[in-house]
Amino acid sequence: MALYLLYESASGYGLFLAHGIDEIGQNTEAVRNSVVDLNRFGKVVRIAAFNPFESALDALNQCNAVSEGQMTEELRNFLELSLPKVKEGKKPKFSLGVADPKIGSQIHEETKIPCQSNEFVLELIRGIRLHFDRFIDNLKPGDLEKAQLGLGHSYSRAKVKFNVNRVDNMVIQAIFLLDTLDKDVNSFSMRVREWYSWHFPELVKIVNDNYLYAKLAKFIEDKSELSEDKLSGLVDILGDEDKAKEVVEAAKASMGQDLSPVDLINVKMFAQRVTELAEYRKKLYDYLVAKMGDIAPNLAALIGEVVGARLISHAGSLTNLAKCPSSTLQILGAEKALFRALKTKGNTPKYGLIFHSSFIGRASAKNKGRMARYLANKCSIASRIDCFSEKSSTSFGDKLREQVEERLDFYDKGVAPRKNIDVMKAAMENDSNQDTEMEVENFSSKKSKKKKSKDNEASDDGDKENTAANGESKSEKKKKKRSLEERSESNENGKEMGEETEKKKKKKKSKVVEVVDAPTAVSEGKKKKKKKKSSVE
Repeated sequence: MALYLLYESASGYGLFLAHGIDEIGQNTEAVRNSVVDLNRFGKVVRIAAFNPFESALDALNQCNAVSEGQMTEELRNFLELSLPKVKEGKKPKFSLGVADPKIGSQIHEETKIPCQSNEFVLELIRGIRLHFDRFIDNLKPGDLEKAQLGLGHSYSRAKVKFNVNRVDNMVIQAIFLLDTLDKDVNSFSMRVREWYSWHFPELVKIVNDNYLYAKLAKFIEDKSELSEDKLSGLVDILGDEDKAKEVVEAAKASMGQDLSPVDLINVKMFAQRVTELAEYRKKLYDYLVAKMGDIAPNLAALIGEVVGARLISHAGSLTNLAKCPSSTLQILGAEKALFRALKTKGNTPKYGLIFHSSFIGRASAKNKGRMARYLANKCSIASRIDCFSEKSSTSFGDKLREQVEERLDFYDKGVAPRKNIDVMKAAMENDSNQDTEMEVENFSSKKSKKKKSKDNEASDDGDKENTAANGESKSEKKKKKRSLEERSESNENGKEMGEETEKKKKKKKSKVVEVVDAPTAVSEGKKKKKKKKSSVE
């Protein structure tokens, strides 16, 4: 049986024929030794056909298809033209050796060409790869290396490209900056409190919030100038009239020392910077929530945006987090405690960053470890769905969150939770329903747009017709009014003439009646004469 070998190079598809398979087919070691020597290998393998690629883009498309185990139309035509035809009902007298079993099964399904991929075939293809430039006559030295380099770059570039809206690096930078801002805002707020407390120490006990304290320090400045006139401004900042009055009363009896105008200006500027940082922190948090909704919506719906972003940043990327098993995800952030426990042979930690989730806090002390293990399992599922699914929806995250809530109830009250299969089926149905609703909404919006355009055209035509009809009706109304006025004037002026005209009309009617009756009488007389003549005869 003849053995053909398919080799996918950077410059085109090559088909090779192997001789003497019966003698050396059982000894792969002999093939491995003969591969290095071109004289020995050239006697075993020779080229049968070669199909070069048309362009670099064609080479990239063919490479992508082969790597995914798909046979392109170009490869199918090349094999059908170069290989012997397979007759129906008869066993083929040849087989095709391929490097990847996936592409081999695809070729066999579509063309019925028998394919094989084993260690012997791989050794032969390794020899072809080593001496490929010697088999092709038209290849210049260096052409194959350039083709391989260009195809490698384009293939890697195509694989590295991601969706712009789903770049997890933005989440990593945002959560790092958010943590840094939290530390900075807290330290700066404490500095504002200590600095302004020399002037107004009673304000610390009245206002506990750092952001409000900084805004008040900027607003009040000198406590001696604080009076009832500024009460409305204090109410706007604090949102509580009683607290505002308390601040005013405390300022009147304050024990703080006076500050120079220069010191007050510096305190005011620093408080302004702290409030700006706090406001920027709020905007950054909103940005992080929006990015997590695009990148990992199910993970954010399950465990929250901040904790989910910390898990992604600690793992390095969403892909790395999806590759982690749930046991690793459970202790992410507690590596020092883990290695210390392994070194000292103590108890290993039960949770790391996942401890900041509200579910762990709600669980009882004896169930915190079990809850952390269960939550890590669900987080692992959610991260894999977010990483490898093409659609972004929160249906799976919402259902996983319901499962965690049910598990909490099971630990506290003993209520049996639903099975995982049922919950996942419900999530898939919900996801499919959302897709159908989106399609219906898009279809209805298109229809409504078409209807609106048609209605607008009809209304424009109707307006034109109405304007024309209104113009005609106005002219007709004017004519009717004029005719009615003329008739009324004629009736008022000629009542006497009306009586004479009525008499004349009566006379004319009587004459007309006589004239009409005359021919009828003549016709009746003629009929009588005819009857008499007929009776005489």
